[in-house]
Amino acid sequence: MNPPKTDARRHHDPDIRGFASDNYAGAHPEVLAALALANGGHQVAYGEDEYTAHLQQIIRGHFGGTAEAFPVFNGTGSNVTALQALTDRWGAVICAESAHINVDEGGAPERVGGLKLLTVPTPDGKLTPELIDREAFGWDDEHRAMPQVVSIAQNTELGTVYTPEEIRAICDHAHQLGMKVHLDGARIANAAASLDVPMRTFTNRAGVDVVSFGGTKNGMVFGEAIVVLNPDAVRHMKHLRKLSMQLASKMRFVSVQLEALLAKDLWLRNARHANEMARRLADGVRAVGGVEILYPVQANAVFARLPHDVSERLQKRYRFYFWDEAAGDVRWMCSYDTTEDDVDGFLAALKEEMAK
Repeated sequence: MNPPKTDARRHHDPDIRGFASDNYAGAHPEVLAALALANGGHQVAYGEDEYTAHLQQIIRGHFGGTAEAFPVFNGTGSNVTALQALTDRWGAVICAESAHINVDEGGAPERVGGLKLLTVPTPDGKLTPELIDREAFGWDDEHRAMPQVVSIAQNTELGTVYTPEEIRAICDHAHQLGMKVHLDGARIANAAASLDVPMRTFTNRAGVDVVSFGGTKNGMVFGEAIVVLNPDAVRHMKHLRKLSMQLASKMRFVSVQLEALLAKDLWLRNARHANEMARRLADGVRAVGGVEILYPVQANAVFARLPHDVSERLQKRYRFYFWDEAAGDVRWMCSYDTTEDDVDGFLAALKEEMAK
């Protein structure tokens, strides 16, 4: 059977790749094949389809028997909805100052979720029990938002990775104080690949209550999932998902992508490759005089500091973002489809621009 004809045209060069974000990458062919597999015929809308039901079995295989997945459209929606389910209207969330929920979600946790973020400066994007204690107080003070949740990211916004022991210490400390723990897992696959452990090792086994599971950065077209690990920690998740405009009518097309990632090892293959390309990039950058790597390269991100004018010239050849433009800090991200030739070509361009 011939494929259906379409009037759509390709408007980009598929051979061009950059280092701006793993969101820039296209969908993995196995994910696209899964979408086609789920297409055709009718399935019940709003999550009562066969694909979403089967996804629950797969999620429990990764996160334990009490886990339940709530597919959503995007990462910000996942975080905001999850945090609402963990807090009261007067509640607050303790997070790193550099956390995505604080710096990259347009104020959505506070404006849409109606909760207060209590931010803590960290040297490497990672919270500790001691850092949490800087904001973990005043529960009976009606003049202060009540700390109810600790939110960590794995891996962090600075590309660093928590060990399972570090997350266990955070969870134990938060629970002792009567708080819950949310894990922003936009790049959770990269963290698991870096640690070489199953995701459950640093989530439900470490005491995390809810995970925002990321798929878009790891080869999906769209979609993420809120994974509830501790049912006693949340309230009315399905109602909050709808209220937060994250309930997909044709949910099978989110669920089948998550199934394509998680049913076997596609999630891990993609993440391992992205991490390997970041290590290759970092190794090459270390050999370039005048360029400083800022944080340990533990996942698929490389943060560096170099002359501002060099970065501006290099951006005309490869897309990437300034992280702190005043300081000359930049971020280079690798994706599941980044190739060795991509990395080597970028390193050659970097050397050329530094030589000027």
